[in-house]
Amino acid sequence: MKFRSLSLAALAATASAQVKVMLLGDSITEITCWRPLVWEQLTSAGIAGNVDFVGSMNDLQGCSAPSGFDRDHEGHSGWQVYDIARNNIAGWVQNTKPDIVQFMLGTNDVNIGKRDATSILGSFELLITAIRNANPNAKIIVDKLIPTSWSDATVEAVNTALPNWVAQHTTTESPIAIADCSRAAGFTNAMLRSDGVHPNDQGDQFIAKAVGPQLITFINDVLGASASSGGSTSRRNRRRL
Repeated sequence: MKFRSLSLAALAATASAQVKVMLLGDSITEITCWRPLVWEQLTSAGIAGNVDFVGSMNDLQGCSAPSGFDRDHEGHSGWQVYDIARNNIAGWVQNTKPDIVQFMLGTNDVNIGKRDATSILGSFELLITAIRNANPNAKIIVDKLIPTSWSDATVEAVNTALPNWVAQHTTTESPIAIADCSRAAGFTNAMLRSDGVHPNDQGDQFIAKAVGPQLITFINDVLGASASSGGSTSRRNRRRL
């Protein structure tokens, strides 16, 4: 009976746990429609009720969304990872204490800031330091950048360097995984809007298919840890459609 009681307690803890997920990025996070598609995957996996998307933004930019979709995110159009890493991320993650952070950043550093791959990866390092300062056990998903229609060499350089960068910075306590949204993974110019930068409907589907499975894996990892510890992940108020 003792083992049965422990099992029931673990199940109850898992059912009540809320995993805080921050979707961090620029306009490719803010004004496109892949976030609702990821939520549909969470719903199909039976874990949407255990997920709290967190962030200071909650716009949807005309995207259709499933029932119960959590609109909160941290996508900021036109912003560069150089500035976010130095001026913003610490406050955002200290305010929300996310269990998981997913980010696609660097496109504006290339197109606007004219920064190179070394600068962008250096900013990534500042990001993960701030994230881990807020939650030493945070799990991190970094996206390989979607291509531009003109196949920018710096975008490709960041994507090429990313696996080695992840290998150097991942830890057992705070693992980093890659969601591959790159041209090498199959993202084509036909998946871009006419501006050559933002994903169209096909591109949104591609990003969601790259991000969703890894996010589900990490959410289940957090839920499993919460059940083992008796449900330490707290329930938070969420804004829903």
